[in-house]
Amino acid sequence: MIRSEILKEIAPILNPHLVVCNIGLPSQELHMIDDNERNFYMLGTMGLSSSIGFGLALAQDKPVISIDGDGSVLTNLGTLPTIANNATGNYTLLIIDNGSYGSTGDQPTYAGMKTSLTAVAKACGCENVIEVQDKDLGPVLQSAIDSDEMTIIVCKCDSGNIKLPVITLDPVVIRHRFMEAVKA
Repeated sequence: MIRSEILKEIAPILNPHLVVCNIGLPSQELHMIDDNERNFYMLGTMGLSSSIGFGLALAQDKPVISIDGDGSVLTNLGTLPTIANNATGNYTLLIIDNGSYGSTGDQPTYAGMKTSLTAVAKACGCENVIEVQDKDLGPVLQSAIDSDEMTIIVCKCDSGNIKLPVITLDPVVIRHRFMEAVKA
């Protein structure tokens, strides 16, 4: 499976929750699959989906799922020890690990070579880290959300992209409608 197929499969699980989605194609794909006010699409700031989602989880009680890519997590490894040392049960970090920088042309990442993001997260002190194959993600994600335990899921999948348009929503509109969903 490629990332867009994974997002399509898990969209019903994500739908009722607050979701912070990684920059570029992941946000465009989620927007195309299931645009709603509970999705915060990153239109800039590579590597910060996990940081923004984690801060949001600390600030309120609703479940928050950050969707990040292996390349983005590699650009912001400092977030993993922060998450480990301040764990909150309403936070799930889903790392879609396709071994490539998907939004910029599928150049390989180190996660597709020798670096294991599962091992890195555990070494940072994250206690509930699950590595899963793409086809097995749905039940694992649902279980993580239901567990009230901070969870990092590393979902291994194939590299590849679909052709789709950019998100035409104004960033101010995205922020406003998401903030209203957080308040509701």
